[in-house]
Amino acid sequence: MRIRWRALGCLLLCGVLIWFLADAGTVRGAAKEALGLCARSVVPAMFPFLVISSLLVKLGFGELTAPALAGLMEPLFHVGGAGSSALLLGLAGGYPIGAKTAAELFHAGSLSREEAERLLAFANNANPVFLISVLGAGVFGSVRAGVWLWLIHIAGALFTGLLLRGHGSGPQRRVVSRRLPFQAVSFSTAFVSAIRESLSGILSVCAFVTFFYVLSRPLALPGGRAGQVLVGVTELFSLTPLLTADRFGFILAAATAGWGGLSVLCQTAAVLEGSGLRLAPCLTGKLIHGLFSALLAALLAGYVLP
Repeated sequence: MRIRWRALGCLLLCGVLIWFLADAGTVRGAAKEALGLCARSVVPAMFPFLVISSLLVKLGFGELTAPALAGLMEPLFHVGGAGSSALLLGLAGGYPIGAKTAAELFHAGSLSREEAERLLAFANNANPVFLISVLGAGVFGSVRAGVWLWLIHIAGALFTGLLLRGHGSGPQRRVVSRRLPFQAVSFSTAFVSAIRESLSGILSVCAFVTFFYVLSRPLALPGGRAGQVLVGVTELFSLTPLLTADRFGFILAAATAGWGGLSVLCQTAAVLEGSGLRLAPCLTGKLIHGLFSALLAALLAGYVLP
């Protein structure tokens, strides 16, 4: 059975390669557009957040926030207070900063494996600048619409966390170290390490954005709503020029931002590589987040849109 799936996968990849060769000009043009998008939007919006979030974790931000927010995180989401830093940074910085922070907190011993994987389900979220500026002002011609998309996105993330707070619960839990990393790591060491790791992370993100941007081109060929949905399932940035400023577009924008797309899942898998954390909780969380965001958007579209 495994060999059969591998053979089907190879056939599919051969088909994609033939398409790339047959339509090399279009593929090259799409890749060029995607690299320009990365240079104009992805890198400026994400790289500073990657550096700061990584630096904060290395200097013990999770431990500093844990006492103040443990009273919320533990009863609501069954995650230690240190997990609040991943949630806050994920909401502020965008994909995949929440997942990266959760993995670093687990590596630092601030969270157990169960807590970190539970956190992956709802702490990995879209950039508010993208939701408010690119989608709100750019697509719907209204900052107000963008703010509502952001509020819907936050509500969807929190609801997902509440719904999945029992995920992975059981009698066996890894002993969590409560050491304070900022006492052992100098600022200069942490800063250099954060820059290096963030550079590697942003290159990985841009690589996935570029590949899926190219791959999503034929998915838009059906046109209309079907083409929009197919592209939205694959890559968030590629959907932006296809969205229409109407009720359907608003619902699809909210749902896709919550889901993130296959590109975001691959970006998340890249930052989790070697961490020992599974991608499955994030996949489950993103599906629920997307569905709940779509429901909220459908209820509020008449109020938000003119």
